[in-house]
Amino acid sequence: MKLTNLFKEFFESEQASGVVLILCAVTAIAVANSSLGEAFLGFWHTYAGFEAGGLHLKLSLEHWVNDGLMAIFFLLIGLEIEREIYAGELSNKRSAALPIFAALGGMIVPAFIYFLFNRGTDTISGVGIPMATDIAFALGILSLLGNKVPPSLKVFLAALAIVDDLGAIIIIALFYTKDFSMLYFALAGAMFALLLLFNRLKVSNLAFYLIPGAVMWYFMLESGVHATVAGVLLAFAIPFGDGSSTSPSYKLQHLLHKPVAFLIMPIFALVNTGIILSGTWVDGLLTVSGLGIIAGLLVGKPLGIFLFSLLSLKLGISQLPATITQKHIVGAGFLGGIGFTMSIFITLLAFSDPALVQAAKIAIFFSSFFAGVIGFMILRSTEPLPTSTLQST
Repeated sequence: MKLTNLFKEFFESEQASGVVLILCAVTAIAVANSSLGEAFLGFWHTYAGFEAGGLHLKLSLEHWVNDGLMAIFFLLIGLEIEREIYAGELSNKRSAALPIFAALGGMIVPAFIYFLFNRGTDTISGVGIPMATDIAFALGILSLLGNKVPPSLKVFLAALAIVDDLGAIIIIALFYTKDFSMLYFALAGAMFALLLLFNRLKVSNLAFYLIPGAVMWYFMLESGVHATVAGVLLAFAIPFGDGSSTSPSYKLQHLLHKPVAFLIMPIFALVNTGIILSGTWVDGLLTVSGLGIIAGLLVGKPLGIFLFSLLSLKLGISQLPATITQKHIVGAGFLGGIGFTMSIFITLLAFSDPALVQAAKIAIFFSSFFAGVIGFMILRSTEPLPTSTLQST
């Protein structure tokens, strides 16, 4: 199987981004626990914005990152999902079935495990936390294995994570909406309809999508539906065309790769991983929420991905690429347990209590780290592929 240039660019940017994310996370934790910790954490709560007439847009720097910059991240995710559906791994039904089933298992099983730990408690709203996969970290670790893993496994994991992200987007839209305003939601819908009209009229100038898209983002923010959903809607409104380098979708996806990987995601990590490790930080791992997150990511993710993949194969719905073994699926399943960025993002939507947020972040770090190590060791123990096999994939 030949990898497209855009996928190669995506993979290369994600693997390097994973290293940058680790450095930013370590830096944020170190600074938060130093003498500069109070000033560092307080800085992100500085308010910035403007008020003009009836327009009010004043948010803390933390919210500008989580609601604003992350909308751009989800715009890129939306463009990647669109490409996968039209021209990638998800465009062929039998090829798409395996990562789709794997992603469904990787969402359902962790959510069920978290539910078992937290049913009847105030932390049940965190059920979406262990459902997420951090594509940057997962592909970053996979890249360290070189030709120990076939290119088809990289495509499988990327497609799985993209479907996973789509699931996260739906969950955010349906279950993490607060103070809903029908008026602003209708206005956001009207802007989306305008974007679809531009698409239908074959308007190719990106300005006709990005400017109304920014307005749609504002309306979505005011509606109570998380503003990042606007990024995904904008992605699907931008014309895909034939998917070539001249299409608006390709141009924007190519433009966003590096800024998202090396600016937006590192800033997100700096803002949201500044955890103060007090003497009792281990207690956060032993709460029902912490245990649910750890069990969900470390056990539920790999178990769900493997079992649902196996189910799709047994039913004859999907097919296993010639260069991928069941052991590869198990290893990839553990890499799917690296929640990090997306899990932290959902944590911020699920909990308002700072103590719960803190404990959840620690549990996410703990489980993501060990899931990554286990996945790496499993895949590292696989037999290296013959050169001839690699060249034919």
